Amino acid sequence: MIGVLSDSGALVGRQMRHIRRVPTKLLSVTLMPVAYVLLFGYLFGSAMEVPNGSYREFIMAGIFVQMMLSGIQTTALGVTGDLNNGLVDRFRSLPISRVSVLIGRTVSDMALAAITCVVMGGVGYAIGWRMNEGILNGLTGFGLLLLQGLTMSWIGCWIGLALRSVEAVNSVGFVLTFPLAFLSSAFIPLTGLPGWLRTVAEWNPVSAVAGSCRELWGNPGAAASDSFPAQHPIPVAFGSMLILLAIVVPLALRSYRKAVG
Repeated sequence: MIGVLSDSGALVGRQMRHIRRVPTKLLSVTLMPVAYVLLFGYLFGSAMEVPNGSYREFIMAGIFVQMMLSGIQTTALGVTGDLNNGLVDRFRSLPISRVSVLIGRTVSDMALAAITCVVMGGVGYAIGWRMNEGILNGLTGFGLLLLQGLTMSWIGCWIGLALRSVEAVNSVGFVLTFPLAFLSSAFIPLTGLPGWLRTVAEWNPVSAVAGSCRELWGNPGAAASDSFPAQHPIPVAFGSMLILLAIVVPLALRSYRKAVG
């Protein structure tokens, strides 16, 4: 275990030093979130109505969740690149734990997600978003977002190792993330959806994470509902992320073993 932690720490440091030497990699995790905040805050903010509050406060949790969701594609493309440029073969020749390679990738991508949260929080604060339930609840909300980011990174690892093609990763990533993001309460209240579609959106884990953040930050929530995930978003969100991790980590490790032979 100590060896795994040591190897993982070294690989996380390697990934972070690489980002420091190629700072343009930070553009995708900073400019896009800022664009989302400004687009939804100002362009749609004046046209959308949510119960008991402003759309700008409502949408921030949705944009945070959307950016964590995009970690699937970011990690999958990174893993595919490592496979194709020989980096994984180089790791294979070293006396390091195999699982540490994936831990290094996912933890470093979660660190990028944390940078995204800081940038988005600053821009959101500038346009009027606030955390109204205290610092502890505020940090719990960000902790849940980072847990989602870590889970999405492991899903990205599995997809990248299974597909091994940039084109395939782009296609599958879009097909996977688009319905998860937009068939949820991330961007819109669910009151206008038909019954069966509303049920699907309420049980979408993305809705649970977004609803939890709104509750923890004291922001306006989606429409009131008697469904279990709407009434208990926080345990549903933490539980669904942990269950997904328990499923996808072994799948990613098995795909890695197949990829390196």
